Amino acid sequence: MSVKRLIIICEGQTEQEFCKALLMPELSKQNISVYCPRIKKSMGGIVKWEDLRKQILNHLRENAFVTLFIDYYGLTDKHHFPAWEEVLCKQDKQEIINRLCEGMRCDINDRRFIPYIQLHEFESLLFHDIDSFDHVFSEKDFIDRDELTHILEQYPNPEEINNGRDTSPSHRLSKIINGYQKVIYGNIIAMEIGLDGIRKKCPLFNKWVERLLALS
Repeated sequence: MSVKRLIIICEGQTEQEFCKALLMPELSKQNISVYCPRIKKSMGGIVKWEDLRKQILNHLRENAFVTLFIDYYGLTDKHHFPAWEEVLCKQDKQEIINRLCEGMRCDINDRRFIPYIQLHEFESLLFHDIDSFDHVFSEKDFIDRDELTHILEQYPNPEEINNGRDTSPSHRLSKIINGYQKVIYGNIIAMEIGLDGIRKKCPLFNKWVERLLALS
């Protein structure tokens, strides 16, 4: 079986480390070689589509499949993503993600490009179950453990946790866990949950992983 090359363009260091720790081992079992560069011209966040598009096209010239691991949270009209104006009137977030991905796919127009936007952000993947947090943090690390339990009960699908300025997954975690830092703790929690656990609760993420595994 020939080895397929996959380049996952990551929004930041946390996404990059997640890919290395959880996605790469699983994909390597399917003879898929993975490289995880970060977005160029970025200070840790999203950039204009024009700049991201150039990076995608450059990687496609490397005889590889190319995908994205970027957040919906933080995307605005100033980034000029394809189909952005069209989705402004839509309420269903999964529909928005699907339309934005379709817009990127049409703009790149290469079958090796697999567009993906994480709803709403990386931290969405971490809201799996209370045990995963209890295994990582001690009682004194929690500012409000009851609030975490409430969120887990309120959102069976963590990808539906909204992206308001104060209610996005990352902001919620910063109010629940004392000294929460995305880069340090994000992947520790993710590894505690495991890739299979995350896939079971996050349907959009799972669909993306299935698409990547199917490259083999």
